[in-house]
Amino acid sequence: MADRATTTSVQGDDGGMGYLQSVPRRVVTIYLPLAIFVFVLLFPFYWMAVTAVKPNEEMTNFNDYSPFWVVNPTLQHIRYLLFETSYPGWLLNTILISVAATFLSLLAAVFAAYAIERLRFSGSRQVGLAVFLAYLVPPSILFIPLSVMVFRLGLYDTPFALILTYPTFLIPFCTWLLMGYFRSIPFELEECALIDGASRWQILTRIILPLSVPGLISAGIFAFTLSWNEFIYALTFIQSSENKTVPVGVLTELVRSDVYEWGALMAGALIGSLPVVILYSFFVEHYVSSMTGAVKE
Repeated sequence: MADRATTTSVQGDDGGMGYLQSVPRRVVTIYLPLAIFVFVLLFPFYWMAVTAVKPNEEMTNFNDYSPFWVVNPTLQHIRYLLFETSYPGWLLNTILISVAATFLSLLAAVFAAYAIERLRFSGSRQVGLAVFLAYLVPPSILFIPLSVMVFRLGLYDTPFALILTYPTFLIPFCTWLLMGYFRSIPFELEECALIDGASRWQILTRIILPLSVPGLISAGIFAFTLSWNEFIYALTFIQSSENKTVPVGVLTELVRSDVYEWGALMAGALIGSLPVVILYSFFVEHYVSSMTGAVKE
């Protein structure tokens, strides 16, 4: 009986993760796919970094210089980007617009998600589905009626044109994301608070929101990233160079006819991606917990 149990245990281990005990299998099933994924993910950043510090002669002379590394690094492109263009202003505009649009979107999404998921009114599921379907509407269709409203309100070529239009695609997504997170919070907590005489506002601010911090951080990161990388609205509603955002400014101001300033372009793209990378690095634990569900019933 003991030998049979041992044999069964060995077979069970072989059917589980036992096949990863050998080094060749670990290399093929884990390390090689992981290495390919990391290479594909990090190679664009490496290419931007190399091009940002590469002299112009090394960019065009492939016979004497390799395109994959730099021989004589220079800070000329970064210096030109920061001191001879409006890039610092574009970066500040992008930060202000992204933070303001994210704050407004989260504020509206919290109230919408709480009403749909916690108030239990008739047709709440249909409303939630309609909110999600609104996120699927392409921005290329929405910007046509939005441009009419922006012109009539006198917001054209101002940061408010983007701050007030970005929530049109941020609020549906944040609402849908928070709906799923609010659904994981036990209703018993809310019912006990109602029995004790708490109001809906007290329940939202003292019970739901403290338990939903990972979900709020996740929705905020997504909203900030979408606002930071948005291009169509920023290109349509902003005209003057000093009011442009980083995605639009880098493309329209550093490309003159058929002349591409590759060093400054790559430096602008690299510096413009750093705030998002820093944001993810600080809140990655909360972001992962919101994806897996931090509150268990």
